[in-house]
Amino acid sequence: MPADTAPAWPVMSIADANHVLAQPGSPLALEEAEINGVKMKVYSEAPPTIRFIFENMTMAFADRDYLVFEDERVTFDAMRRAVENYAKALQETYGVEKGDRVAMIMRNYPQWAVAFFAALSIGAIATPMNSWWTGEELEYGLKDSGAKVAVVDGQIYERIREHMGNLPDLESVVIARNKEDYADPRVSDMESVIGDANSWASLDSIGLPAVDLVPEDDATIMYTSGTTGRPKGALASHRAIISNILNSMTCQARMFLRRGEALPEPDPDSQNATLLAVPFFHATGAFAILIPSMVRGDKIISMYKWNADEALPIIENEKVTAIGGVPAIAWQVLEHPDRDKYDLSSIAVVSYGGAPSAPELVSTIKKRFPDAAPGNGWGMTETCATASLNIGEDYVNRPDSAGSPPGAVELKIVGPDGQTLPSGEVGELWCKGPMNCKLYWNRPDATAETFRDGWVVTGDLARLDEEGFLYLVDRAKDMLIRGGENVYCIEVESALFDHPAVMDAAVVGIPHKILGEEVGAVVQLKPGKEASADELRAHVASQLAAFKVPVEIQFEAEPLPRNANGKILKTELRDRFTPRA
Repeated sequence: MPADTAPAWPVMSIADANHVLAQPGSPLALEEAEINGVKMKVYSEAPPTIRFIFENMTMAFADRDYLVFEDERVTFDAMRRAVENYAKALQETYGVEKGDRVAMIMRNYPQWAVAFFAALSIGAIATPMNSWWTGEELEYGLKDSGAKVAVVDGQIYERIREHMGNLPDLESVVIARNKEDYADPRVSDMESVIGDANSWASLDSIGLPAVDLVPEDDATIMYTSGTTGRPKGALASHRAIISNILNSMTCQARMFLRRGEALPEPDPDSQNATLLAVPFFHATGAFAILIPSMVRGDKIISMYKWNADEALPIIENEKVTAIGGVPAIAWQVLEHPDRDKYDLSSIAVVSYGGAPSAPELVSTIKKRFPDAAPGNGWGMTETCATASLNIGEDYVNRPDSAGSPPGAVELKIVGPDGQTLPSGEVGELWCKGPMNCKLYWNRPDATAETFRDGWVVTGDLARLDEEGFLYLVDRAKDMLIRGGENVYCIEVESALFDHPAVMDAAVVGIPHKILGEEVGAVVQLKPGKEASADELRAHVASQLAAFKVPVEIQFEAEPLPRNANGKILKTELRDRFTPRA
């Protein structure tokens, strides 16, 4: 439609757009259902399981590239063949049965996706773990989940090797991209079953093993840290993961309706491409990118490690249409000094979440890429990623909002006495919908605290405006987010307290333009004791992953400020740190 005849925006309210998309006959239609004893709205036309998606979409887009990593290119057909053969091996060689946990711990290699889809396709519970974790952290995750098989890369194996004696439930460790022989009878290599990635297209097409799966079957355990410092495994069903995809699709479709435009028809001759800059082991990587890309027939290009210098030629050569993941990625591309040397015109979407983002980011996106749709959203591991999405004109007009939820999702703001607060008032955010996880694995106490009658008690302080747009105010839980990675302050504080010279310690977030936040600490030493900032940082690094190590440690001779209840006044401490660029 010509600009001079375009209708004034918006031509439809959020509520009306949600209503239109939820009607019978729509692929995003909603109906009332009872899930695990809780009444809620569900997507009536949703695919039943991830296995169903995998079988149908890998056939529909057989000849298209699905995963690209350096010189490895895996088509949808090649992925199907690799998963079929590996699913058979999981059952017949490794004895994996429905409900068994299969861990995948590695970089964003194509083999990660094979292990993930193979486990899901036979009814096992796919259990991604953070590949940045230390050996001790990985031991905890493998022990807590009771993983029967772990599919890892060589670096991860070296990290868990000395811990295997403490993991009696772990019957097999499979090393991907392995070039060494290991004497341990529990260790084998993935290539002996399916070969290297560029050979998967020549594997026999044998079909997936027979297994009965329904939408409520357990699908994944995703680990998310808790305020106690121990990670918690959020258990999700097939329905929950698929509902996350449809949540995003609803918000994207709503953008067109609010413009007064017809929903676009799929173009069989075009393919979108995402430059993946977040790990598959995140809910964002697995639930918001890996599986949705299969649904749409999109291509995913992953890198060994994110590097903006290397990303620019990849965007040009692969005709990347979507970038983002966390605000850091968007900033680095937008402000790269060499960006004008490359053709970046293919970029149509710049989306992110998982870290605080400056409202100026959306205006910068529109300046650099006028035709691109900027997007930001809110979700948690416990909500299988996307619960609300702010995209297009809505985001431009409300750059400090995390969006309005689709019709399947209910948000409410709860006061200290448990009452639901009216719009505009700040309280704790609660979220309900078919995308919510079931529980925390082996944690009935934490489950009871967080999962209540279909609601996830988020721990985020927020408000909703009169149209239902979400505004995050603060985190009730003591946590900061560095480049999309959750860092729970108590975990870092405990590592500092473990040093013999430390008497008191508090960890806070230092604002950072690119990463959102970095880890800062204020420490009071014991009388007569000495320790340098470098010494304390090395001490923390010996216990925790590198991204949790404070980048700046300040020393305080006097006791740290506390309120009457003995709680450290972290707001005062944050003011001591200078924001970092």
